[in-house]
Amino acid sequence: MATVLGVIQVIISVVLIFLVLLHSGKDAGLSGAFGIGQTGSSFGGGSLVERNLDRWTVFFAILFALNTIVLLKI
Repeated sequence: MATVLGVIQVIISVVLIFLVLLHSGKDAGLSGAFGIGQTGSSFGGGSLVERNLDRWTVFFAILFALNTIVLLKI
């Protein structure tokens, strides 16, 4: 069980790193290379793609935290 959860933790970690790198910051960052919109307000408006990217990032961050807690309990 711990091995399976450990493998899942690594997969979630890689996906979460990739999603965070896709976010645009002060620079265009990696998101500019994949064509994610540059027209967003500083209050989180932005395009549908940016909002979905935010949602997926939060989802995987919560999964990461929950999986970490479960791994600590085993």
